[in-house]
Amino acid sequence: MTHLTEHSLVQGGRSAAFATACVRGGVAAGLGVGALAVLVIVAWISSPFPDSGAGGALHLAAGLWLLAHGVELVRTDTLGGLPAPLGIVPLLTAALPVWLVFRTARSTLDPADETGPRPSPAGTLGAVSGGYLLVAAVIVVYSESGPLPADLVTAGLWLPGVVLGAAGAGVWTALGRPLPGREEAAAALRGAAAGLVTLLAGGAVLAGTALVWHAGAARASYEGIAGEWSGRVALALLVLALLPNAAVWAAAYGLGPGVALGTGALATPLGLVGDPAVPPFPLFAALPPEGRGGWPQWAAAAVPLVAAVVLGRSVGRATGTGRARETALAALGAAWASGAAVAVLAGAAGGPLGSGRLLAFGPVWWQAGAAAVLWGVAVGLPTALAVRAWGRRVPRPKPPKPPKPPKQPKAARAAEAPALAATAPAPGAAAPTPPVFDFSLNGLDGLGGLNGPSGLADLDDDEGYVPYDYLPASWETAPTPSTPPAPRPAPAPRPDTEPPRPSGTTGAEREATPKDTPLGPV
Repeated sequence: MTHLTEHSLVQGGRSAAFATACVRGGVAAGLGVGALAVLVIVAWISSPFPDSGAGGALHLAAGLWLLAHGVELVRTDTLGGLPAPLGIVPLLTAALPVWLVFRTARSTLDPADETGPRPSPAGTLGAVSGGYLLVAAVIVVYSESGPLPADLVTAGLWLPGVVLGAAGAGVWTALGRPLPGREEAAAALRGAAAGLVTLLAGGAVLAGTALVWHAGAARASYEGIAGEWSGRVALALLVLALLPNAAVWAAAYGLGPGVALGTGALATPLGLVGDPAVPPFPLFAALPPEGRGGWPQWAAAAVPLVAAVVLGRSVGRATGTGRARETALAALGAAWASGAAVAVLAGAAGGPLGSGRLLAFGPVWWQAGAAAVLWGVAVGLPTALAVRAWGRRVPRPKPPKPPKPPKQPKAARAAEAPALAATAPAPGAAAPTPPVFDFSLNGLDGLGGLNGPSGLADLDDDEGYVPYDYLPASWETAPTPSTPPAPRPAPAPRPDTEPPRPSGTTGAEREATPKDTPLGPV
């Protein structure tokens, strides 16, 4: 009974967590719509000549929110009366809804309260995405009654893909950003990310340089479109929202396929072909001039070159301990992954601006993706193999250098110089004779030999006798042979003992022989 109760409580807790995640997904969608609605209503209030009421402003906010998810809009109030599609997504406006979905999925799977129940990773992905898409469906239906209705085909394709991708990224982050178990797959993903970031950064540099180069034309276009200060603020916000698109366009331009400037017009580093149908807009002032391209246009190819080198370097360093085949496979995988990401970004950054010749604007997604793959294979693969080979080289051992003697301080050298000068012999003086010491036993003959009556045997009996007394205290201070040593007094004979006699000598011979003493014969 207890087991069943605990099981039912767990199931009930997970169901409540699933419902909470679904509600949180809907709240994230509402926050995104509300932020855009506030911005549009503020612009409508500040406009001196509003074209419609508050309902029109809310419809415009709904259309912009759907456009941020990649949904194509249709303009119905055109001058010719024919509907015109609008499909270029301001990528900066897409950052807010994508971040909201990402944050909601991450916080749902990794809540601050660890004791409460939480859904599984798959349940979190489904619940957050489901709640978000329910609110998105309501907004799609609401936009159908406004001036910018949503295209249902793109709404059914791009909207779920963007939401599922952002929620999946949040779940992946909450799980600790795990990578595939195989080293080659993880290295390929890291290399693709490094190459993609480098490519987009280089595209941003190219776009910014082109805008600065054509700053006069961009300023004239801006002043010609904007009227009152409210219109200038709105136009400035639109330019800011399209800056990431300009970076993607510049990256696709450097890759080689270029960007389409209307039907039948293409701009590549080799030159601009066709008649571009470019409407007046500040960002379009940075486009290259007509005709063949020169060295400023050819220099754009350095961006994909550097990105491919970064991709190969990342893969080569990650797989440096493996075989060359594994490095090559990882480099190929990184090239394909970066190509897929470039294709997605190119498809989102471009699109139609109207009907007729305005149907094609921006990079062609499949051409940009294929060019990124070719750059990765042609440059990234050899770079990865070269980096691997360079990292596996065996350096030649260098012979150790002998240690240098420590330098003597100047103070010590200065103090030593007078002492050396004092001990040096005067010019013309004879060199001092070194002391000569006789270590043989010949000098002991006068003492009667080792075993004589008054020899060393007698000295051994002396209590104050020390053998080292006959040696000099040091070799440097030893007296020269010309100076005789000081006489040592003879030890007094003991009355109770008789001095030992040498072997083979009788008492009469000993009495007739003069006695030997340390001072000589007596």
